[in-house]
Amino acid sequence: MEDRDDKEYSPARRQVLLGGVGAALGWFLCGGSALAQLAFKPHNVEQKGDVLVCLFLRGGADGLNMVVPYAEDAYYRNRPSLAIPAPNNRRRSANERAVALNDLFALHPALKPLFPLYASEKLLIVHACGSAERSRSHFEAMSAMERGVADAKTSINSGWIARHLLSAPRKGSSPLRAVALSNILPESLRGSTDAVVLQTLSDFRIEVPKSTGVARPDDLERILREMYTGADKHSVNQTAQDTLQVLQTLRRVDPSRYRPANGAVYPDSDLARGLKQVAALIKAQVGLEVACLDRGGWDTHVAQGSTAGWMAANLTDLAQSLAAFATDMGDGMRYITLIVMTEFGRRVRENSGLGTDHGRAGVMLLLSGSIKGGRVYARWHGLEPHQLEEPGDLRVTTDYREVLAEVVCKRLGNPHVAGVFPGITVRGTGIVG
Repeated sequence: MEDRDDKEYSPARRQVLLGGVGAALGWFLCGGSALAQLAFKPHNVEQKGDVLVCLFLRGGADGLNMVVPYAEDAYYRNRPSLAIPAPNNRRRSANERAVALNDLFALHPALKPLFPLYASEKLLIVHACGSAERSRSHFEAMSAMERGVADAKTSINSGWIARHLLSAPRKGSSPLRAVALSNILPESLRGSTDAVVLQTLSDFRIEVPKSTGVARPDDLERILREMYTGADKHSVNQTAQDTLQVLQTLRRVDPSRYRPANGAVYPDSDLARGLKQVAALIKAQVGLEVACLDRGGWDTHVAQGSTAGWMAANLTDLAQSLAAFATDMGDGMRYITLIVMTEFGRRVRENSGLGTDHGRAGVMLLLSGSIKGGRVYARWHGLEPHQLEEPGDLRVTTDYREVLAEVVCKRLGNPHVAGVFPGITVRGTGIVG
């Protein structure tokens, strides 16, 4: 037995197995992201402070139909087909009428699942906000916002979330500090050394190369565990031990076995599945600080619809997904700040295709248990022709960076706002609280 054990775990055998580990980790190393750090970083998974969840609505969501300025006559004159019926319009059914927030603004009826969050002061709406980018180009506007700059011409290459992560006091050394549930690294995380990109948590697994002679991932994991339990701190041994610890952590947050709390029911959509996985990571206390998600389909040039149709379907998914996440997290929302943003809004006047063209100012949503919610923050100029920006757009009166800067400082605890958003003057608006 002693001779067989010596042969089984000889240096040559170890080399073959570690070669397999290296090949198995090769999947983690692809794409130039920080996936490699899953195997090489020490683990401190204590959850402290706010988690930032950033949801980007790609395509330019129509803020005027999301949060409806129903008291503006010009809104209805400009959108005879697309306007959302006012809350007091008794000629339309209750399911078709906007949901009043105050004497000026109301929610699209598809966003009604968010109203209880607004009423309980967990939802803050910022209207007439955006960047200084005037090209009305998706690419340019998204680039500006994700880099956290005034306009696309600004020569800063890193993303605003990456700069936050690099400048913020570290809350630990979690390998899952920042997660993008996407197929590519969002520009907001460009420059971060802590960002992991994945489409689903289930994607994390050991790929066993044939060269190892091991039949199954479980077998390779068992062999590694036997070899390296109690091993010394040599770098190779530590790599194997860290790899096993990561696999255990990710298995623990397997979304296929996750059960939402408080009766939360997530809809069957990509967005909902993404938020469900974020909830699983937060509850597992893996040290998550930032999660980024995308939701496309907001470029409504044609057949946008009013209370039904393309945009209403998008808003239904958005509202149900966000409401399910907030219900699932329960009191944990006190330590979460969820931001919904989009690159720009839409033109005030509907077009001949019964849609809306690229505009300027849009809407941001902030969801948290620790902000001054239950209100619409807006420096509102109005929708009459002389109040608009050429060629007929809602004016940007709140720099989106003011909102993000307050979140970074007051909710994420990062005092280095000037480094995260160079050139911005923070006026202390009290948007967040």
